[in-house]
Amino acid sequence: MNFTRLRTDWLGNVRGDVLAGMVGTFALIPEVIAFSFVAGVDPEVGLFASFVIGTVIAITGGRPAMISGAAGSVALVAAALVRGHGLEYLLAATLLAGLIQILFGLLRLDVLMRFVSRSVRTGFVNALAILIFSAQLPQIVGPDWGFGAQFGWQNDVMIAAGVALIYLVPRLFTAIPSPLICVVVLTLVSVLLPMPLRTVADLGRLPSSLPMLHWPSLPPTLATLGIIAPYALAMAVVGLLESMMTASVVDDLTETNSDKRRECTGLGIANVAAGLFGGIAGCGMIGQTVGNVRYGGRGRLSTFVAGAFLLLLMVVLRPWVAQVPVAALVAIMIMVSISTFSWGSLRDLVVHPKTSSMVMLVTVAVVVVTSDLAIGVVVGVLLSGVFFAFKVMRLMAVEIAYDADTDTRLYTVRGQVFFASADMFADRFDLRDTVRAVRIDLRQAHLWDITAVGALESVVTKMQRHGLHVELVGMNEASAGMVERHGGAALDLA
Repeated sequence: MNFTRLRTDWLGNVRGDVLAGMVGTFALIPEVIAFSFVAGVDPEVGLFASFVIGTVIAITGGRPAMISGAAGSVALVAAALVRGHGLEYLLAATLLAGLIQILFGLLRLDVLMRFVSRSVRTGFVNALAILIFSAQLPQIVGPDWGFGAQFGWQNDVMIAAGVALIYLVPRLFTAIPSPLICVVVLTLVSVLLPMPLRTVADLGRLPSSLPMLHWPSLPPTLATLGIIAPYALAMAVVGLLESMMTASVVDDLTETNSDKRRECTGLGIANVAAGLFGGIAGCGMIGQTVGNVRYGGRGRLSTFVAGAFLLLLMVVLRPWVAQVPVAALVAIMIMVSISTFSWGSLRDLVVHPKTSSMVMLVTVAVVVVTSDLAIGVVVGVLLSGVFFAFKVMRLMAVEIAYDADTDTRLYTVRGQVFFASADMFADRFDLRDTVRAVRIDLRQAHLWDITAVGALESVVTKMQRHGLHVELVGMNEASAGMVERHGGAALDLA
């Protein structure tokens, strides 16, 4: 164990970490309650989760100064499970999601996140913003989509006032996070001027004590596993993706590196702990993390303080928090969706390559249609791979020349020969040529897979069958290794 690194992470910036963690907690409370509201669970579930995840990942995670908790991306995935099956299934899915993330870390599958292109990440973020905003619409409009139809015009006025406070207050001062000011002001207004508004107390239980161990009361059957497994996998993948993105943001802000593999394993351990203590799965929270760093947080102590101070505040301030109007949470979530959306990506649509823009738009469309962030990411990654393969395929070329002195046809291959370009490669050869010999120059080419080897073998075999003498020249060592392992007698390099 590196005790110097351990001391730096925990004691290298005590004052800055403690203050940043405490300030970050105030910004964390309203959003965690709002995300619990999105997931369809009691605020207690999200708050317990954020406390457990924050304190555990401070020890197990790979990125110091990163705030993790019950985040919107995971809440959106969990919402469908809660609506269809209830809280106990969510807790079981949380445990399984944590185990999947631990397995990801142990198998070093964090490297798979490198295959998520910038276009897919942008699409993920934009889709997340759209889903968060759309989840607020039922609180703004009624069943007939008429404003004020369900909760009264006062609800819409309070939401508008909350959004205005969130965006206007920072123009005057930034010492206190504007979402916290929004909560305080709207709560005071609703208390002093009683009106028909839903409050946090109407959403469910708030913490009144420390979280207790709780094992999901579900039958241990394959049917149960079949229900929770898809949601657990989606929560695991979405959580890891957002955590990796958040860690990368902190890496850039602090000009330091983080251990992504340890972050995967640490998040899994934290989510297992959250599930055991009755909480929802969580992940890195970009907004709170950036705020923590800007307030001076640099070490693991700031992450620990944010989680521990959260529970302290909730137990002490429980009666006050219960009176917070839901309109304030809706205003905060509108702000979160606006700040989450990558507005620059709209401008980039006409600047970036069309394939990159299409990947981003398809990722957004799939997520919005399916309400599944994981499916959108998978589709985006696959589409990125197809476009990349198509681009590389077009770089492959075969030049043809003729040497009259030796009556030899010379084929010079340039580029990458693999499954996507193998047919193009084979089509360039005249298998019934009337020359005496054929020379295939591979010095500027590379054979990547068995499809490429098979295409080359097919060309050589058919030419030899028609009486042509075929000579392969210039094959690099890696390509020769592929041929030796997977080629037939026609490609015997001995």
